[in-house]
Amino acid sequence: MKLNFEHHQTAHCENGVASNLLLNKGLKLSEPMIFGIGSGLFFVYLPFLKVNFAPGFSYRPMPGAIFSKAAKRLGIKIKREKFSNPKEAQSALERNLQQNIPTGLQVGVFNLTYFPEEYKFHFNAHNLVVYGKEDGKFLISDPVMDYTTSLSEAELEKVRYAKGALPPKGHMYYPTYIPENVNIEEAIKKGIKDTCKNMLAPVPLIGVKAMRWVAKSIPKWAEKKGTKVTNHYLGQLIRMQEEIGTGGGGFRFIYGAFLQEAAVILKNDELKELSKEITAIGDLWRDFAVDIARVYKNRNSKSDIYNNLSKSMLHIADLEEAFYKKLRKAI
Repeated sequence: MKLNFEHHQTAHCENGVASNLLLNKGLKLSEPMIFGIGSGLFFVYLPFLKVNFAPGFSYRPMPGAIFSKAAKRLGIKIKREKFSNPKEAQSALERNLQQNIPTGLQVGVFNLTYFPEEYKFHFNAHNLVVYGKEDGKFLISDPVMDYTTSLSEAELEKVRYAKGALPPKGHMYYPTYIPENVNIEEAIKKGIKDTCKNMLAPVPLIGVKAMRWVAKSIPKWAEKKGTKVTNHYLGQLIRMQEEIGTGGGGFRFIYGAFLQEAAVILKNDELKELSKEITAIGDLWRDFAVDIARVYKNRNSKSDIYNNLSKSMLHIADLEEAFYKKLRKAI
């Protein structure tokens, strides 16, 4: 039982699964287009929520939100299901395969047997596609891999029912309806407007204001909590930025690619220039991550490093605020 499914490697799992599932149904949309229409750029700071003994940071919206928003704006319907019973979850998945429906799954990363050891950590919002079953093994298209792979029934059940934060609970999803004519122009505009609204939000927990709150907190952590705790917090910050969902620099590069495509579709040259701007900001996020990594590994000899990191992040926040204001005006 092997379905006719085309595997494409992408930078981010949720965009990749969405793009591959829609392509299977005849709708060709790139990963950046899914990401931009689904308003994937985001930032949230939750100091009162501890994750791995550090404050909650995220450079992305809630898992599933990108595909759900993109689908809504494109007029696509998605069916999502969760199961309390693992056997029911497996039966439902096999039923889909028998009906020629490649199916997206939310899974935990830690027990994915095909992942290299250095990539395994406790994160339960990874996405992949199951597109068949042969010799008792499920055929897997994981968009962050450059090749297809497989998992046994027991291995797949283990990752579908991973414990901890954001447990998948057997979550599976797939498109059930795609309109004949998709209004891509309107969907792009809605995606951009929503991104600007989120990133320029007046509340301190999300967007640019949240970035500034984190930046100003870095020297305060050092003063009140000491080097060890501060470095742990900073390690969590760049892990969320560069490892879990590529949300920092990587997301800015994807968004830059989206604006390049959008500039052509909307015949708007200003978006092309803004594409270069957000890509340059992505480079600064990567430099910021490298500086934190040096501090974390005790390889940084700069004096007053925590104040310097704070200033770097405040500078990025200023650039992003100016960018979203220009983007909002351009659209």
